[in-house]
Amino acid sequence: MTTITRRLFGTLAATALATAFATAPALADRVTLRLNHNLPEISVTGQSFEFLAKRVAELTNGEVRIRVFHNGQLGQQRESIELVQQGALDMAKSNAAEMEAFEPLFAVFNIPYIFQSGEHAKAVLKGEVGQAVLDAAADNGLVGIGFLFEGARSFYTKKPIQSPADMVGLKMRVQPSPSAIRMVELLGAQPTPIAFGELYSALQQGVVDGAENSIGALTQVRHGEVSKHYSLNEHTMVPAVYFMSHAAWEKLSEEQKAAVRQAAQETFDIQFDAWAAEDAKERKAAEETLGVTFHDVDKAPFIAATAPMIKESKAASPEAAALIDQIVALAK
Repeated sequence: MTTITRRLFGTLAATALATAFATAPALADRVTLRLNHNLPEISVTGQSFEFLAKRVAELTNGEVRIRVFHNGQLGQQRESIELVQQGALDMAKSNAAEMEAFEPLFAVFNIPYIFQSGEHAKAVLKGEVGQAVLDAAADNGLVGIGFLFEGARSFYTKKPIQSPADMVGLKMRVQPSPSAIRMVELLGAQPTPIAFGELYSALQQGVVDGAENSIGALTQVRHGEVSKHYSLNEHTMVPAVYFMSHAAWEKLSEEQKAAVRQAAQETFDIQFDAWAAEDAKERKAAEETLGVTFHDVDKAPFIAATAPMIKESKAASPEAAALIDQIVALAK
């Protein structure tokens, strides 16, 4: 994590923590929530959840505490979301790709090139579209709390990918998402769903030829040790999303619920601002420390190859069609 990013999170978090526990209630009056996610504590996402925890403590005067479990300590993404549904875990992070299995409307965020920029994604996720998709998960036993921006995802492999023609026949790891599978099929490769925690060894052993993720995957989980070419086709900007169980949510007072919502919005803003600096730092580390080569590519062939997904997604669901139209309108 860069010095600027660490300072940004650290200063705000320290202030929040000092304020919260200056007036903290007795232990018996506190609610402690366990939040699980699959990334390292040093990642922007990991630091964002630490900030969220401290900000919630501040806004509730220490009445609500969040204990963050990093690196998938309580399960990988799908498993932990299922635990939240069952009420066995209070909070968990997943992303829009894996969330398709729980609520199909999340697929609108996984359409290639649906977001024109990070600012476009931010406007969508913080606005009516983002809230509508979060709310849709309620019928599946999940209380949507907020999103995190996790940048653009691109392909990385053992050989350069300059166009979809270079992908033909390659086995590409994808998340267990119909949208991700369809995207890779349209690009001519063979989609291979593999859990994120198993991906390093799969790349190392040749079970798959490549994968797709943001730049941080090269350094934070060392995928750049076994995949030396990163092609900047930037096909998707799949957001992270986190939820609370209904049982945990109903333990909170209305004031505490409002505090959690407020902290989530503030966390999104600070995390969004930190992402660009962190991305640049991770690219430099991947190039200089791991020897990864970054390739600028013409995105037009990738856009053309995956264009049918918008029509297919709109045909599959009137609700999705309406949301897609709203997303496109916000880019103008």
